[in-house]
Amino acid sequence: MSIEVHIDWRGQTHLVGRLHPAERGSFVSFEYAPEWLQREDAFAIDPTSLPLQRGAHHGKALFGAIQDCGPDRWGRMLIERAVRKKVLAQKPYRDVDYVLALDDVARVGALRFRLNAESPFLAAATGKLPPLVRLNALLRATDAIHSETETAQDLRFLLGAGSPLGGARPKAAVGLADERLAIAKFPKPDDTRDIAAGEMLALALAAQAGIQVAEHRLVPAGGNSVAVITRFDRVGANRIPFISAVTLLGLPQGEPGAYTLLADGIRQFGNDVPGDLRELWRRLVFSLLASNYDDHLRNHGFLMHEPDRWSLSPAYDINPVPEVDRVRMNQTAITEDHDEPSVANALAAAPRFGLKAAESKKILREVFAAVSGWRKIGLRLRLKASVLDTYASAFEHPLMDEARRLIRK
Repeated sequence: MSIEVHIDWRGQTHLVGRLHPAERGSFVSFEYAPEWLQREDAFAIDPTSLPLQRGAHHGKALFGAIQDCGPDRWGRMLIERAVRKKVLAQKPYRDVDYVLALDDVARVGALRFRLNAESPFLAAATGKLPPLVRLNALLRATDAIHSETETAQDLRFLLGAGSPLGGARPKAAVGLADERLAIAKFPKPDDTRDIAAGEMLALALAAQAGIQVAEHRLVPAGGNSVAVITRFDRVGANRIPFISAVTLLGLPQGEPGAYTLLADGIRQFGNDVPGDLRELWRRLVFSLLASNYDDHLRNHGFLMHEPDRWSLSPAYDINPVPEVDRVRMNQTAITEDHDEPSVANALAAAPRFGLKAAESKKILREVFAAVSGWRKIGLRLRLKASVLDTYASAFEHPLMDEARRLIRK
């Protein structure tokens, strides 16, 4: 079996290479197309695992850039349920089968797939995304998934809405009134707090702290809150190449990595190296102070605007976690030595991000000031006092006390 891999680049779609997955098992190979290698603006779609060179690249698992195009745990569950209800005919045996089951129009990044030159780009549905006004219907369908009462129609509806990058929580791609794409992130019936409100609060605080964040808003649906995040891998009709930090570093499945390793990756592949290193350290400090325990390297992304140079994407999937909910949750380590997550250790690692002591202290002061105003910002967002109370321990904790002491030194 051979799969054509194409890429949308600066308004045109180009054949970039061919993927050859094994019939069984996880082994794959990929070879760049001669016509892609001959382009003056050719670049590697995966900077670590698929360097731009002739000949076949072999892997024991699906290459990171292609894995990034596939579904997360939520999307995989939808696909498996759809097979059981005969909405989809092909049972997914391999990682690539899950990638190919997603709708082309909602796929993350700029890579696209088809079987041959005569076939369409692979899509599970019509290619028409539900508009934002259908959030209530999408929420009912996701609730049916959780109660295991979903119909074939529910599955077709959700699969047609794609399954964007990130986590196990229910989500769907939606079309905005201005024709931009967005991700709608839904509550689960067993949630004990308003997760969407917490994410909106965290993104607002991150912006206040000087971090570039994805455009976002909180939308009511069915008596619940839904987080709507505008897609940053699209500019008008153009798709922007995207990879996760895991792919940038070429990490094996399950390897946690560290912020300092990601800083090294930016030095090797980055576009604005000094700017992105400062931004990354700012995000590290913010994650510590805002209790972002959903902080893993798949929640850091990179976009390509210049060939072979990757830039940090806007921040996304920032979730403050109250103390009571932190069981079995981990943050990305500050360094590869996996030291204790502390503000002092973050300051000690600042030189790895190209920062001098005075600059790192200035950034810490700005982030601390933003996080300290969490309740004021929450009220400005019109979040209920009862909702804000559930997040108090995410913003008032010993690391904030440590930051306060270090700022005063």
